[in-house]
Amino acid sequence: MTDKLEIKEVADIVVRFSGDSGDGMQLAGNIFSTVSATVGNGISTFPDYPADIRAPQGSLTGVSGFQVHIGEGNVYTPGDLCDVLVAMNAAALKTQYKYAKPQATIIIDTDSFGKKDLDKAQFQTEDYLGEMGIDADRVISCPMTQMVKDCLADSGMDNKSMLKCRNMFALGLVCWLFSRDLDLVANFLREKFAKKPAIAEANIKVIQAGYDYGHNTHSSATNVYRIETKVKVPGRYMDITGNKATAYGFIAAAEKAGLKLYLGSYPITPATDVLHELAKHKSLGVTTVQCEDEISGCASAVGASFAGALAVTSTSGPGLCLKSEAMNLAVIMELPLVILDVQRGGPATGLPTKSEQTDLLQALFGRNGESPMPVIAATSPTDCFYAAYDAAKMALEHMTPVILLTDAYIANGSGAFKLPDLNAMDTINPPYVPEELKGEWTPYMRADNGTRYWAVPGREGFTHILGGLEKDDKTGAISTDPENHDLMTRKRQAKVANICVPDLEVIGDTDDAELLIVGFGSTYGHLRAAMDEMRAKGKKVAMTQFRYINPLPKNTAEVLTKYPKVVVAEQNMGQLASYLRMKVDGFVPAQFNQVKGKPFSVNELVEAFEKL
Repeated sequence: MTDKLEIKEVADIVVRFSGDSGDGMQLAGNIFSTVSATVGNGISTFPDYPADIRAPQGSLTGVSGFQVHIGEGNVYTPGDLCDVLVAMNAAALKTQYKYAKPQATIIIDTDSFGKKDLDKAQFQTEDYLGEMGIDADRVISCPMTQMVKDCLADSGMDNKSMLKCRNMFALGLVCWLFSRDLDLVANFLREKFAKKPAIAEANIKVIQAGYDYGHNTHSSATNVYRIETKVKVPGRYMDITGNKATAYGFIAAAEKAGLKLYLGSYPITPATDVLHELAKHKSLGVTTVQCEDEISGCASAVGASFAGALAVTSTSGPGLCLKSEAMNLAVIMELPLVILDVQRGGPATGLPTKSEQTDLLQALFGRNGESPMPVIAATSPTDCFYAAYDAAKMALEHMTPVILLTDAYIANGSGAFKLPDLNAMDTINPPYVPEELKGEWTPYMRADNGTRYWAVPGREGFTHILGGLEKDDKTGAISTDPENHDLMTRKRQAKVANICVPDLEVIGDTDDAELLIVGFGSTYGHLRAAMDEMRAKGKKVAMTQFRYINPLPKNTAEVLTKYPKVVVAEQNMGQLASYLRMKVDGFVPAQFNQVKGKPFSVNELVEAFEKL
């Protein structure tokens, strides 16, 4: 302890918390990322938890992880490998060490590495560090369990309650490693446990103990890290998950449009948090209904839309197909509706807690008949706010259902979110039927842009009926006339095709790139990081990311045919590439496809792209 403590200045660092699914790793990671966002660091997080509701304690299948990447500026990904790994038990070390850099600092609770723990984790010897080839000098070994018990001995808490605080000891150690202000942590806990102040104070005491342990025994650690803050845009920031940002985006859109917000939903991982969040905001005019199944969730939203609300229904991949009949009802009735699909691994039940981009073609074409719908894909946890707002604006202004695609990675991950000025956001103007058309209006009378006028029930002189059978273009009466059906089909198609969306933006070596990287939605951060790394090596590379997929931006063909080589990278077997080949004559890109249930590795992307 006589060695001088080395403080290492770094631009960014990655920390991974891991332990049993009941060890509170998600909470510890969330607190650390929130504190980092509060002081102005860029952050990107990746919760990686098991699908088991509660796997056996200490088992390899029950390990829960939370990875956070913090930096002095913009951070695009949660990082490929971590600089600091917290392993709360033997199983966590065994399964999570592969996510650590060779020089990473490892923090372990030695009280959870007994003979039984090692056996459960399938270690062959008691020399677990040697067995895994880990240098002991890189390990901060701490008897966390015993120290937590000693710290809370006079608290009056029972043994089980005390053990729930172990995650806070580990968090305290990490806060010491990164010189984090414990007052910020304490404020977070006092707010979270406002109704249980004794719990809050116990956790704060344990965090201080973990911090003090690091401070008093710093000779066993490699470095203490300092990351400066470079906030480019002043403002109020918060750490926000994609699901919470999506919920806030819908609330903001309803506020801007002057409408009530309705969510009809059926719980499904990983979309349920949107239902949970919106259910908290009745005071903002939000109505949430947990329905008995997916189709009723969607059908109730169609009814809310007919009644004049901003209507939303939320689901994940397996639920999207179940909603398709009610979604088609909204198409033929030409009512505004947002369908949120938080994609997960499939098919069938698949990988409920993992992430994929495998619902794209289902979103575009997975309905009977000619059933065009706009499709928007959010690019990051913070972009979920703006994507939800834009989807609602598009639905309301063009009287159409809109599918919003996110996925488990950005829905559960988080980023530093600058709170927007609602007054500065785009206006939302639904096409209400003008009063001067009273007496001559019929249900499918359209504005100049082909959008059906919206008559909210209750307006005198605008009584009408909508339904799932094809209607006459002029009268709105049921019609089986072939020419009328052809006409109505083309009008519904044209209405969507003519929606104006922003042009594709190309970044990087925009004029002379030898390779264009193309993706959609949540892969933005990893593809951006791969491009930046390749350009730093002197490669001529550009990238573009599709956020609007139907309709495509008007400059799509121009961008995709400008460069000598193009690679489309996506977390499926080539759905976007297939769609673009269908839409752009002569477009034959290279492809990079993975379906692993986890985000891309930047290193793997760079290796594959350099070969091109």
